[in-house]
Amino acid sequence: MFDSVLVANRGEIACRVMRTCRQLGVRTVAVFSDVDVDAPHVADADHAVRIGPASASKSYLRVESVVHAAVESGAQAVHPGYGFLSENAEFAQSVLDAGSVWVGPSPDSIRLMGDKAVAKARMREGGVPVVPGVEAASPDVEDLIAVCKEKVGFPLLIKAVAGGGQRDTTRSRTRSIA
Repeated sequence: MFDSVLVANRGEIACRVMRTCRQLGVRTVAVFSDVDVDAPHVADADHAVRIGPASASKSYLRVESVVHAAVESGAQAVHPGYGFLSENAEFAQSVLDAGSVWVGPSPDSIRLMGDKAVAKARMREGGVPVVPGVEAASPDVEDLIAVCKEKVGFPLLIKAVAGGGQRDTTRSRTRSIA
């Protein structure tokens, strides 16, 4: 176990993680941007570290700033909350490389989950029940409707195969339909 956790998030997300840490007797470290200096998650933490200006891309999403804050604060572990960097495998790996405990899925698992089609195939291989669906490369709506009538049924949920966790989705040409 560890006795201190840096929560790499803000707002209610960070407050919830910190409440749980407090119940477990674990010291908390908040990170904050200039605009969040007086935010509740900063006040709730045992210690807080400024990581940059107001823009999330220049503060909360900067892997090196968050990892540096963990090391400098003496936090033994990093919890990403959700959103922001929680689905970023490079962030998870950077935390581990810095000698901290990563509270979350392994970097390899995060990479796997980053491509929904690959993750779904892996779950099927492992015998995990999955929602019926198809992977369709065609952008033609009529093709999608025909495939769904034949294989899936309605209503439909259409999702990008890649997305979330600040990933670049422009490389993906396939949609997962479930």
